[in-house]
Amino acid sequence: MASELLRIEDLHAWYGESHILHGVNFAVNEGEVVTLLGRNGAGRTTTLRAIVGMTGSRKGSIKLFGQEAIHLAAHKVARLGVGYCPEERGIFASLTAFENLMLPPTIAPGGMSIDEIYAMFPNLAERANSPGTRLSGGEQQMLAVARILRTGARLLLLDEISEGLAPVIVQKLAEMILALKARGYTIVLVEQNFRFAAPLADRFYVMEHGCIVKQFAQAELRQNMGMLQEYLGV
Repeated sequence: MASELLRIEDLHAWYGESHILHGVNFAVNEGEVVTLLGRNGAGRTTTLRAIVGMTGSRKGSIKLFGQEAIHLAAHKVARLGVGYCPEERGIFASLTAFENLMLPPTIAPGGMSIDEIYAMFPNLAERANSPGTRLSGGEQQMLAVARILRTGARLLLLDEISEGLAPVIVQKLAEMILALKARGYTIVLVEQNFRFAAPLADRFYVMEHGCIVKQFAQAELRQNMGMLQEYLGV
């Protein structure tokens, strides 16, 4: 039986006085790809940010690799082996692609080597000396993910990585996720692009109004399409 890497119980989170998460509960097993689905404003991005300690106040339980992390600062959460790729990517414009790639510290053994990263993302090898501002949207997204892979993180939280990208790049990102899963990575996806997320995930959690309202496995996807149409308009 696969071990749990992440378990969230009765998670509440606030930005200032705005109460965004209202008792979120879900778990992710080692080696899984899990997708959080929901409309904009449902609380999906806030859930990822709460896991890594980047919201305002939080209460409830966030267990990472078996350790309670609800009170840990963001840098300590990262050192447990968690990599967060935000929707805005966070590429430093004044640094080259290679400098961006090398910027985060190593947090655990087992991170990908530069050669392994370039094998997975050939574009980054070709653009190694290009400033961040000169990279295409797809290249910036690849770089944002590649940075995490070098650190040794084993749990990847990926927020809207397909947003605004050409279909050919989205397909490459799908291939990347499948390759990472094959290497034993555990991935939580927040995605608006249902066509991208649907074939990748082992399990789906549907969020609405800061709560998990439905969950189902990949094998149950077809029978849940009516419900998804209702919640997501897909």
